[in-house]
Amino acid sequence: MSTAADSNNSSGTTLIKREVRVTFWGVRGSLPTPQTPEAIRGRLREALTGFAESGASHADAYLESLPISAVGGYGGDTACVEVERVGGNLADDRLIIDCGSGLRRLGGKIMSGPCGRGQGKVHILLTHFHWDHLVGLPFFSPIFIPGNEVNFYAVQPDLSQNIQAMFRKPFFPVAFEELRSTVRFHQLEPRQTFKIGAFDVTPYQLDHPDPCWGYRIEFETPKARRAYAHAVDSECTRISEFDLGEDVKLYRQADLLLFDAQYTLQEAAEHMNWGHSAAPVGLDLALREGVKCIRFAHHDPGASDAKIADAERQTRAYMEALGSFAKQNARIQPDVDWRFAHDGDSILLD
Repeated sequence: MSTAADSNNSSGTTLIKREVRVTFWGVRGSLPTPQTPEAIRGRLREALTGFAESGASHADAYLESLPISAVGGYGGDTACVEVERVGGNLADDRLIIDCGSGLRRLGGKIMSGPCGRGQGKVHILLTHFHWDHLVGLPFFSPIFIPGNEVNFYAVQPDLSQNIQAMFRKPFFPVAFEELRSTVRFHQLEPRQTFKIGAFDVTPYQLDHPDPCWGYRIEFETPKARRAYAHAVDSECTRISEFDLGEDVKLYRQADLLLFDAQYTLQEAAEHMNWGHSAAPVGLDLALREGVKCIRFAHHDPGASDAKIADAERQTRAYMEALGSFAKQNARIQPDVDWRFAHDGDSILLD
């Protein structure tokens, strides 16, 4: 295992400023949650009934008018996020955060490029090693292709042991030693910035029962210097600037924050020390720290799309209450672009 400083993080090529797209390939928490045929049939029945009663002439336009919970749903794949420089053609133009079941589909996309020819280089940042953040790794096609290089990064010193354990019989038929790609491990220093291509990456500690680290990723776009903050899984028990200490820098003035919202506020109170939070907690933090855009993820595996939508409605009511309070006290409440994320959701940072 090398340290981050030892890894080859720069191509030596002059980098052109590009827009960056952040895509959420998996936003479910704890366990992959595919929809049952009965649930799909029920959603389809409701949509068809609504279309017939609406008198609309075009099905596409009608479906576009419906909320995500009534059409495709929020998705069932677990944690996997892609941070990609749009139009980039260098090996270091893409970062992956976590290897949940959403990684399988992302791997299929990546195989259409250099990785499919055995000429690819992949960078994967890991927050921690709970099962839902690793389950997609044995089905990540690029790791099986000779000529590819797959780099794993984490603060935890047992990074290599935990990754190797994913490829071990009787849990998986292909042993780690049989992988055809070159696999490298890089241990990170807490709160120390390192470079991968045009990205400046800094790990900050989250509040989770097992050691878990979020990431702040900064980069230059044609318009400005931007920052993506990744804060899943976290109960966010440290909320004040004093309690957060250096870790407050994870959130401060972030252009986009992905925040853990597995529970409603009431459920979070009932699941103390489980390591997950609620959307209103993230909004309070975002408003205080000047976050411009926030998406909520790690949806509970037992939560239906209707239940997640209800949590979103509760969050909207909370924001409206905050706005009314600010108005009554002659205060200006900052604008925050927020919503609950779904599989395939993406944000362009220009």
